[in-house]
Parts: sequence; C-alpha cells; structure tokens
Amino acid sequence: MKINRMLKACFAFLMVLVAGCAKATDTASSAANISGINHVAGQTVNSFTVNGYGGTLTGNSCCIMLPDEWKPGLKTRIEWEVDPNSNVILPPLGTDEFRKAYALHKSKYQHHSTTVDIPKYDQACGLTVHFLPCNQVKVTTSCYGYGAPEYPVKEPLNMKEPASCPVN
Repeated sequence: MKINRMLKACFAFLMVLVAGCAKATDTASSAANISGINHVAGQTVNSFTVNGYGGTLTGNSCCIMLPDEWKPGLKTRIEWEVDPNSNVILPPLGTDEFRKAYALHKSKYQHHSTTVDIPKYDQACGLTVHFLPCNQVKVTTSCYGYGAPEYPVKEPLNMKEPASCPVN
C-alpha cells in the first residue's frame, strides 16, 4: 500500500517536470555556427562576438542559438575589435623597440558594437557577420555561400573606407 502511494507520488512529480519541459520547448532553438567576412581593405577584424559568443573570420565557430522559427523583431548584438592599420611594420619581435611600437599600435585598436535585425529565414544555416566600411555590419543566416547568386549580401571584398562616413 505504501509503495503504491509512493509510486503515484513519483509519477505525479514526473508529470509536473515533463509539463514544465514541454512549455520550455514551445520556442525551439538550434545551435548554429558563427562566421564573419571582412569587406574592408587595410583593416583587420581582430575578434568579434555575437550575443557574447565568439566568432571567427577563418571558418566557423560554434555556436549561437537561433530560434527554429523566425519571428519579427529578432535581433542580435555584435561587438568587434578592429586594427585600422593592419599593414604596420613593427621592429623585430622580442626587442624593447617591438614592445613599445606594438603597445602604441595596439592603443589604436577600435572597439565597436551594434544591435542589428536578423533577416527573415525559413532555415537558419548559421549566422554570418559581414564587416563593412564605416563600421557597419550586415548579418545573414543564408544556407548559400558568399558569392553565390542566391546569397543576400552582395558587397564586394576589399572595399575602401570613404573619406567621411555618414552620421547615424
């Protein structure tokens, strides 16, 4: 008799847990890779994050969670560090001159952040961040690769920074 009551109590407890889990999956999400493409000549994107998750310009990084179903108002936060003069020539590595020159060079790194809309998607195949002149970014979840006719971002690589950028 006591065992039967205990089993019923355990079963009721498990049902409450399962009901809580079912509610959490109403907005299902999937892990997606993060990648980036730098479109600006003479400038290096040293690092970037998407909603705090690190991305890379040399392939894919894992992961960001994207809703399986896109909804209006879906946004993401991009933060990045730029070396505006990646072609600088430094003294020989390991010397005092190098350390001083590198410290001066690094002090000119720029930090940027913005929040952008994630465009509508039927299927998210990862999130790609495009770094454009004037510290602008575009994001896409396209399943096509950059350069494919169906790919939504058409800006070319090696773009030059304009003499002046528009004020937002």
